[in-house]
Amino acid sequence: MNEGADTPQFASADGAVAGLYGASVSIDRRIRLSGGCINSAFRLFLSNGKSVFLKERSNDEPGIFRKEARGLQTLTVPDGPRIPGVIACGEGADGQFLLLEFIDSAPRVPSFGRDLGTRLAVVHARQRAPRAGFPEDNHIGATPQENGWMDTWSGFFGERRLRSQIVRAFNAGRADRSMLHAAETLIERLPDLLPEPDGGFHLLHGDLWGGNCISSAEGSPVLIDPAVSYGHREADIAMTELFGGFGRDFYSAYRDAWPMDPGYPERRDIYNLYHLLNHLNLFGASYLPGCRAILGRFRR
Repeated sequence: MNEGADTPQFASADGAVAGLYGASVSIDRRIRLSGGCINSAFRLFLSNGKSVFLKERSNDEPGIFRKEARGLQTLTVPDGPRIPGVIACGEGADGQFLLLEFIDSAPRVPSFGRDLGTRLAVVHARQRAPRAGFPEDNHIGATPQENGWMDTWSGFFGERRLRSQIVRAFNAGRADRSMLHAAETLIERLPDLLPEPDGGFHLLHGDLWGGNCISSAEGSPVLIDPAVSYGHREADIAMTELFGGFGRDFYSAYRDAWPMDPGYPERRDIYNLYHLLNHLNLFGASYLPGCRAILGRFRR
C-alpha cells in the first residue's frame, strides 16, 4: 500500500518554476491545450528549454489538485501504466494549479490495448489495502468523492458511492423520491450482490474512461485524471465499458493476467450506476434514463 509522496507546494506556477528550477528560470510562453471541461490546461515552455504541463482552476474546491497529485503518485507502480510525474501544486489568490511532467501524446499503436490491460492488472494486484476507501476524500471530475474507510466493499460502495450521489441528485432536484427509494433498496441488497475482494482491496483509478487513458509518443499507455480509492477491481473494468474507448485486446490481456470473477457481467451496471449518477449531477437530465433503467432492474 503506497499512498504517494508529499508534493512541493507553492503559491503560484511562476513561483514553483523559480523555486524548483532556479531563480533565473521563468515561463517563456504558455499554449492552451484542449480536452478539459472542468480545468484549464496549458503546455508551459520554460526559459531553460524544458516543457511542463499546467492545470489551473479557481479556489472553489480547495485542495483538489493536491489530492489529484496524491492519486497520481499512488498509481505509480513498477510495470504499471505510465503516470505523469508530479512536479508541484498549490493555491494562491489567483486560484489553484498543478504542475506535471509534460508527455507528448500520439495515436495508439496496435499493441496499446494489450499493454494497457496487462499493466492495469499489475496495479490492481500489487496495490492493496486492508479496508475499502482512501486516507482522504478526493474528487471525481468536479464532484467531491467520499473515501472514509469501511471494512466491506458492499458497505463502502453503497454508502460512499451510491448513497452520496443519489442524495446529491435528490437535493438538487435531479432525482425524484421514487429514484431515492429505489437506490435505498439497491443499497440494502448490495451485501448479496457484490463480492468482497480476496487478499485485500485493490487500488482503483476510479475514473477510467477512454479520455483518461492516452498514448505517449513512444506508444506507452498513460493514465491521467484519477479519482483513486481502494475497492474491488471490477469497478474499474466496469467503467471502461460504460463510455467506450477500450478495445478487445485490452480486455483479453487483462483477463489473461487476471480472469474476472464469475457473475461480473451482472454486477457491471451496479458499478456504473455511480458514474451515471455523477454525470447526472454534473451534466444534467440526459443521464436520467440510464440511471432509472439500472435502478429498475434491481427493484425487489
